[in-house]
Amino acid sequence: MIHHLAHIHSDAKIGNNITIDAFTSVANNVEIGDGTWIGSNVTIMEGARIGKNCRIFPGAVISAIPQDLKFAGEITTAEIGDNTTIREFVTLNRGTKASNKTSVGNNCLIMAYVHIAHDCVIMNNCILANGVTLGGHVFIDNWAVIGGLSAIHQFVKIGCHTIISGGSLVLKDVPPYIKAGREPLSFDGINSIGLKRRNFLPEHIEQIHELYRILYLKNLNVSQAVQYIEANSPETRYRTEIIDFIRKSERGIIKKRGDHINTTD
Repeated sequence: MIHHLAHIHSDAKIGNNITIDAFTSVANNVEIGDGTWIGSNVTIMEGARIGKNCRIFPGAVISAIPQDLKFAGEITTAEIGDNTTIREFVTLNRGTKASNKTSVGNNCLIMAYVHIAHDCVIMNNCILANGVTLGGHVFIDNWAVIGGLSAIHQFVKIGCHTIISGGSLVLKDVPPYIKAGREPLSFDGINSIGLKRRNFLPEHIEQIHELYRILYLKNLNVSQAVQYIEANSPETRYRTEIIDFIRKSERGIIKKRGDHINTTD
């Protein structure tokens, strides 16, 4: 199942039932799980950890050193979970000493020409469409969808079940369960279609709706909205997730449309 024109380092750990096509290179200190298919002309460099039943398409480069001038050759990894697809010409850099790894979770689809920089964390079931570019240290939570040609600033955090429109410039954190679009990137409602597809109960979708009505539509600043929610909204899983996300945001969250004058609140 390994083509005779592929180059596999003798110390690479290769699982069972793996296919590696011609002109692919697998370096030392690489691990590849059972059932994974790797197309032609893929470059898998030191520190790659690839899970089971993945598909990696031609031209991808996995675990190249970071494009970070502070990188000093430390031993780090680039990790890909099980059942994840990496399409053509994706570049996935390994981590730096800041976190020691870059990681992509299980069941993700990383489309062609995506760049994932050092120390990024992409959780499970995420989709990054063609040409998405991530700066270093970006965090993307479960089930997020990022539209094609979007650029995400370093250290930005994107919440779970969020969908971001194509061509977006993402400079602020994007809270969970919402749609984000327009220029500058703004709150555009909650991702109700996505939540229905993932079998969220109608009453839970309504709870999320109400929280974001308070946060974005009551003419309160973020601090006031958080205080109002805590004083007036029942404590639920979704309230906790949204409030925790806002409180932990270091870059601030995106605004609603037409409300980008005060971005420091």
